Amino acid sequence: MTSSSTDTNAGRVCIVGAGPAGLSAARALKRLGIPYDQYERHSDVGGIWDLDNPGTPMYESAHFISSRKTSGFFDFPMPETFPDYPGNRQILAYTRSFADAFGLRGAIRFDCPVQNIERAGDDWEVTLADGTTHTYAAVICATGVTWSPRTPEHPGTFTGEIRHSSTYRAATEFRGKRVLIVGLGNSGADIACDAAASADAAFVSVRRGYHVIPKHLFGIPTDELNAHGPELPARVLRPVLTALLRVLQGDLRKYGLPKPDHKLLESHPLLNSQLLHHLQHGDVAIRPDVASLDGNRVRFVDGTEEEIDLILYATGYDWSIPYMDKKYFQWQDGRPDLYLSTFNRDHHNLIGLGYIEFNSSAYTIFDHISNLVAQYLHDQRHNRQRAEKFDRLIAEDRPQLSGGIHFIDSARHRSYVDSHAYKKYLVEVRNRMGWRELTPGMFDNVRRSASRKPARA
Repeated sequence: MTSSSTDTNAGRVCIVGAGPAGLSAARALKRLGIPYDQYERHSDVGGIWDLDNPGTPMYESAHFISSRKTSGFFDFPMPETFPDYPGNRQILAYTRSFADAFGLRGAIRFDCPVQNIERAGDDWEVTLADGTTHTYAAVICATGVTWSPRTPEHPGTFTGEIRHSSTYRAATEFRGKRVLIVGLGNSGADIACDAAASADAAFVSVRRGYHVIPKHLFGIPTDELNAHGPELPARVLRPVLTALLRVLQGDLRKYGLPKPDHKLLESHPLLNSQLLHHLQHGDVAIRPDVASLDGNRVRFVDGTEEEIDLILYATGYDWSIPYMDKKYFQWQDGRPDLYLSTFNRDHHNLIGLGYIEFNSSAYTIFDHISNLVAQYLHDQRHNRQRAEKFDRLIAEDRPQLSGGIHFIDSARHRSYVDSHAYKKYLVEVRNRMGWRELTPGMFDNVRRSASRKPARA
């Protein structure tokens, strides 16, 4: 049972969300004995990887774009039986097994949306959808960034069907239709491949060219090569990888893709090994940006037109924390300005976990940053001097975390970090603070306490 607004919060922490980031935070707090409550609006853990979770952007053909060996929680590897790039059901099962292994379900209230969070003196007043309020010494927002679909508007009127990719679930939805996918991020590329295999005709509208990176190089998952090979500076890695891709793929303009207006690595990587296959076989065709709509026809900026039954916008998401007023975060270009993409600069007991873009797997990075979050919150009650030292870092430290890469000028990439640079700086901050590093066996006490409890039905 949670603490009511009339009770003392006794240093209790509120975690909103029980996806991978929320579970990582919960385990880190549990290790240090920090009392917390966790709220999840859905009926189980898993976040976006649960296709039954209302509003999830996930679809049946979705797989990780990072590989099995690089994608798990810090000390909880994915099963060897998983393929190199696990599918969404496997990832969901893995995430739930993590929650069970460390006994994290007991502190979670499921089917319990958070309606509003307001400042209450030095604490936070959390109002649930049932109208009850509870006071906490700190709040960790871990609800993710893919819940507010962004849909552009084009001039004209369209008589067919218009949807955002967040509503898409299965390739069967394309049967008998001429489909236009607008946008070519990783989800857009996946969905375009589904359309190529199932639709009567499939097109992808793009505004810029992309560097397409295959999921395997020399038979090894690409991110494994990056993670375990020599760590090369961008000025060395980029030309080597660019030359290799040119040898393997040739000039992608022959498939209709525009020449990229940026160098390799300066944008979020497009990892896909199927898209070029479908382009090579004519199963899907590239079109430029949409100019206007007219009945069942779509006109593009180059003057060409296509008859379309369904427009699916794979155009991303607006970041939001809908249960908190924007005044509590310094929002810039649609992104909250957080130290290390996590710590609120104005309210030191307000944390945003998962509000980050980077070129790597998220789960392990969640563990590394959760480790710092937990030790900082613990210091707020037990080592005030060290907590105040970190307060000064939050206020004054603005590290360059691009790893020497000049990311393209967009709102998304202005908050982008290079994973190698980010993880290195977390180590530097941890050492500066004298906090404990993540080590194998660090959470054995949490696992042992979970094993002493009856297994869930």
